[in-house]
Amino acid sequence: MISTAPFVYVAIFVAVLLLVEGIYLVAFGKSISTSARVNRRLALMEKGGRREEVLEQLRKEMSQHINSKGIPLYSILADKAQKANIAFSPQALMGVMALVTVMAYLGLTIGTQASAPIRLVVAIAMGVGGVYAWVNNKAKKRISAIEEQLPDAVELMVRSLRVGHPFSSAINIVAKEVPDPLGTEFGIIADEAAYGRDVTESLKALAERVDMQDMRFLAVAVTIQSQSGGNLAEILEGLAKVIRARFRLFRRVRAITAEAKWSGMFLSAFPLGALVMINIAQPHYYDQVEKTAAFIPACLIVGALLIANVIFMRIMVNIKV
Repeated sequence: MISTAPFVYVAIFVAVLLLVEGIYLVAFGKSISTSARVNRRLALMEKGGRREEVLEQLRKEMSQHINSKGIPLYSILADKAQKANIAFSPQALMGVMALVTVMAYLGLTIGTQASAPIRLVVAIAMGVGGVYAWVNNKAKKRISAIEEQLPDAVELMVRSLRVGHPFSSAINIVAKEVPDPLGTEFGIIADEAAYGRDVTESLKALAERVDMQDMRFLAVAVTIQSQSGGNLAEILEGLAKVIRARFRLFRRVRAITAEAKWSGMFLSAFPLGALVMINIAQPHYYDQVEKTAAFIPACLIVGALLIANVIFMRIMVNIKV
């Protein structure tokens, strides 16, 4: 008889991911969309929020996760949640984690016959792992979007500087013309500059917050120009060309290594997939050998070889540029 338990576990985990996304969309709706033409900062100001109130709200959101890194369980999410700029507070995100854990436990209770301790462990793993996977996916998408937007934003600043605008006005133009996620980030810099903070400090803080090398280049270029002088428009124009060239090179490397990455993923996942399919088709396939002395050592050796395979495949395709 074919066992349906693996399908139930997969279905529950997918349901956990969809539940987290649904809660997030219900709580914040279109205000957290990264595809809207008007960035979130401008949308909040259009709703009647004063500039200082919007700035305070956005600064609170962007720093709340890293400030909560000391919470024991939350430390695994803090860096990713900051890069993703999750609008949930740390307490709310942990509440979501608890909620989806309870829902996963109920799903396992209804759909499987596993014992209560196993259901509890699996439910916790699904709740924590599901929220982590969701936050990690959000962080990757947001950082990728910023990387794509940055060259256009720098070129927009170059054009603004060449027509006579000061650098602070060029930052403000980017904040108005560029959509999220970069538009809101530059809007925060523009607002902080309006209230007296040095622009170079804000750029450095943004570079560290998103942990992006190209953004560090921008912060360093502006800092050097402010200290030693020079034509900032020419400096930024050269920087934009460098960023575009780096971006094209990264894309090219990604395309070249795509086949090797998928081959590595397939070779790593195939033994596990084969094991699952064997257990589904023949649940008693290993009954005659599982109680022998060599069974556990053989399983450990196979597991170690699989882990070594994953590590070496990642090393082979992880080309430093």
